Amino acid sequence: MTWEYLGYVASALLVTSLAMSDVVKLRWFNLAGCIAFTAYGVAIAAWPVALTNALLSVVNIYHLHKLAQAKRHSAG
Repeated sequence: MTWEYLGYVASALLVTSLAMSDVVKLRWFNLAGCIAFTAYGVAIAAWPVALTNALLSVVNIYHLHKLAQAKRHSAG
């Protein structure tokens, strides 16, 4: 496997995330794409790509946590 394929998979995940109407699904697909791009960036030593996507992963995790809290709060 070449690292280029991982870049294509990461791109597909990000594009798919933007097609989602459900915000939770959007965040999960975007998180998966960001993690894949982080791995891709590290693998090819593209540090700006790795750093940016690692930070975006943290942003997605934060928003997923807030969405889960809001769901628990409204259910209870």
